[in-house]
Amino acid sequence: MKSRVRKAVQDLDAYMPGEQWREPGVIKLNTNENPYPPSPHVTTVLRDMIPVELTRYPDPNATRLRQALARLHNGDLANVFVGNGSDEILALCTRAFVEDDGVIAYFEPSYSLYQVLADMRNVKRGPIELNADFGWPASEMAPGACKASLFLLAYPNAPTAMVYEPATIREFCRTFEGVIVIDQAYVDFATENCDVLALEFDNVLVVRTFSKSYSLAGIRIGYALGNSELIEALFKLKDSYNTNSLSQEVALAAVKDHQHMLKNVAVIRATRERLAQALQDRGFLVLPSHANFIMAKPPSLSAEELYKRLRAMRILVRYFSGRRTAEYVRITVGTNEQVAALLKALDAILRAG
Repeated sequence: MKSRVRKAVQDLDAYMPGEQWREPGVIKLNTNENPYPPSPHVTTVLRDMIPVELTRYPDPNATRLRQALARLHNGDLANVFVGNGSDEILALCTRAFVEDDGVIAYFEPSYSLYQVLADMRNVKRGPIELNADFGWPASEMAPGACKASLFLLAYPNAPTAMVYEPATIREFCRTFEGVIVIDQAYVDFATENCDVLALEFDNVLVVRTFSKSYSLAGIRIGYALGNSELIEALFKLKDSYNTNSLSQEVALAAVKDHQHMLKNVAVIRATRERLAQALQDRGFLVLPSHANFIMAKPPSLSAEELYKRLRAMRILVRYFSGRRTAEYVRITVGTNEQVAALLKALDAILRAG
């Protein structure tokens, strides 16, 4: 029987998120969640939410949250869009800024959702290989070299956790003729961000999420910063009520207690440096990390084998089988206790050979 599903959908390789084991005793270091709780203000919101508010539709424009984010980033209300996680915003960008004959470009390796979004939009992919050291490919990114309609740029990169020189990104924004979306999911764990570029250039959107630094992956809230024309385009395409009342209020409470997030980030950064050094001491090749995870190449067994052995010990890390990533495992920076358990497991595995 002939399928009623579109050919492009039949052929689509869907995005595969990391495993979400819920069993007790699992050490989950595979999907870059924040191991520390969100602001206590979030708990207050959850406790005090009036039931009658749940009978009404949410604010379709997330106005109060957008106002708070505009103040945080020294912008105006018209410069902020709130979405159901940053992934929704990325998907909206592929619909808003790419014609049917356009190209969506991104670095390789990078966030694997990018190529899926291009396929979902049924337009041409434009992957650009990073240098051998995973650095910025200067010749391929020279002025006029990239002809894509949309460039999806992860800063810091995922899965490498590395960053690029802000001056290099600024120059690319100045010369690129399409729209650049700077995906800053992990930027609070870095020392520099690209927020200012969203208000400086009319072809740049900066996208952020509450999932990582704010410890709120479960509420699915992300936001975009940019000039009002680009933001308005996202509003035209979004679902009627794309974020719910509870998520809006929880995110607002987290923004109001911004210092709590910064304290958690400082702890994770310190743990990250200790973990990176401990891995290097055990012979791992560790890429410079500016995120809440580490990309590391094992010394004496394959990355896939290490991933499997850790999984058998109920410790989850992430393995990517791609050509540029197959020699590495990606390890989320957990609590000090989780990191200690990981290192103990690694010592046992490395001794066993």
